[in-house]
Amino acid sequence: MAGYRGVVVFDVVGTLVGFESWHLTIDETIGDKLKAQNLTAQAFGHTWVTHAELEYTFLCLSERYTPYKDVMKATFYRTLGMMGVFSPRETFTNDDRDRCQAGYAQLQLRPGAKDCIAILRDAGFDVWCLTTADLARVQGYFANGGVEMPAEKFVSCDSTGVAKPVLAAYRPILEERRKVGEAWFAAGHMWDVAAARKTGFKGAYCSIYEKEDCIEIHGGEMDVMAADLTEMARKVVSSASP
Repeated sequence: MAGYRGVVVFDVVGTLVGFESWHLTIDETIGDKLKAQNLTAQAFGHTWVTHAELEYTFLCLSERYTPYKDVMKATFYRTLGMMGVFSPRETFTNDDRDRCQAGYAQLQLRPGAKDCIAILRDAGFDVWCLTTADLARVQGYFANGGVEMPAEKFVSCDSTGVAKPVLAAYRPILEERRKVGEAWFAAGHMWDVAAARKTGFKGAYCSIYEKEDCIEIHGGEMDVMAADLTEMARKVVSSASP
C-alpha cells in the first residue's frame, strides 16, 4: 500500500461504462417488436435497467439480497408490461430476453475512461471499483476496453449482500483503502457519490450519464463536479491533498 498518494474508488456501470452498445443489441434483437409497440430500444433499455435497479435495491433493504443479474432477468416481461405492452409474453420470448441480457455483458468503456484512469494512476492514486454487478462481467468490460485492472481491485456488493446506496456497502472498502491515503469515490450517479461521501469518502461526480445533477436533493455540490471523465480526474488530482 505504500507509495500511493490516495485512492479513487469508481462505480462502473453508468460511470466508466456506457449503454450505447447495449441499446444497439436490443434494437438488433427485438427492435421491430418494440417499434410495433411505439417503443424505442433506448427507452426500453433504460426503463428495464432502472426498474431492475429499483427492485434490486428494495430487495436489499428488506434483507433479501438477490444478485442483480437474477433481478434483471426476472423484470424483463414486467418492464414491457409497465411500458404499455399488452400480454408481453405473447409477443416476446425467453430467447429475446436472454439475448438482450447477454448483450449487457458486452457494454463498452466510455470515451475518456482509459485516459481518466491513466491520469489518476500517473498522479499516484490507487484505482479500485465498487459495483453491484457480478465480477466476471465487470472485469470483462475493462479487458475488452484494453484497460488493465487487476482482479483484486474489484469489489462486488454480491460479496457482502449489501447494495449501494446502503451506507454499509461503502464502509468496508473505505476503511481498508483509506489506509493508503485520501479516499475518493467517483461516479456518474449523484445518489452514489452523495451516499459514499456520507460515509467519509470525498466525492467526485461526473454528469456524463445523468446530464442533470439534481444537487438540490442531494445536499449540494460534491467535492468535484465535472462534465466528462478526464475533467473529473484532473480535478481530483488538483483538489486532493499533497
